[in-house]
Amino acid sequence: MSLKHIMLASALALTACKPPFNAGAYPNTDELFKVATAEYNKHHWDNAVHAFERLTTELSPRDPRIAQAYWYLAKSQEKMGDHLLAAKSYSRVYELLPQDTLADDALLASAKAYQKMWRKPALDAEYGQEALTQYQTFLGYYPDSPLVPAVSAGMAQLDEWFAEKDYETGIHYLKRKAYDSSIIYFKDVIKLHPTAKVTRDAYLRLHEAYGAISYKDDARDLCDTMRKTYPADREVMRICGPAPPAAAPAPPSE
Repeated sequence: MSLKHIMLASALALTACKPPFNAGAYPNTDELFKVATAEYNKHHWDNAVHAFERLTTELSPRDPRIAQAYWYLAKSQEKMGDHLLAAKSYSRVYELLPQDTLADDALLASAKAYQKMWRKPALDAEYGQEALTQYQTFLGYYPDSPLVPAVSAGMAQLDEWFAEKDYETGIHYLKRKAYDSSIIYFKDVIKLHPTAKVTRDAYLRLHEAYGAISYKDDARDLCDTMRKTYPADREVMRICGPAPPAAAPAPPSE
């Protein structure tokens, strides 16, 4: 047997002899916390999850280490790809200790974990809604946090995705000539997401839907709004034309 094979066999034997990690083998929370932190630093995410999970049940809710236990539990869960569990673990930090120095970081991390699970706008937006709720909660709890710009950026990205989802649904109905349904979704884009990238297109497609069912008054009023909102847009000018001349003032009465 070659030296390489001997070394490999020895390593496998040592691994086989090593007992599995047991978070319950430590006599007190101090020892367990040290071990949990060591496992985390070694990137033994599974062991860290078991250790920090046990700490969250053994530490008092008033123990300041509970925030760290939930924080590192969540980070370990994320490393293992368990974003939903991580989001919930992060949430426990601000729920238990809202004044802790980790609380705002944890609430932001929770929102991001939910947002990460909404992989693209076409999919179900449940996790996007959860992320939005967390961001809104953040602004309510920590309006002066230095993390507010990151929260605003996350919310802006969500707004774009919500707008895109409604817009694509409107297009779906428009193509199938379900004009009333398409109108509802295009109006939602315009009302709920006025600054999104697809909002200008939602105006144009809404005008198209109005034209298809001869809603002439609605189309005219929409053109008035589009000219004000997009005064230099060529497509708007092509569809709506220039604004009609203002009516001459009535002559003064004698």
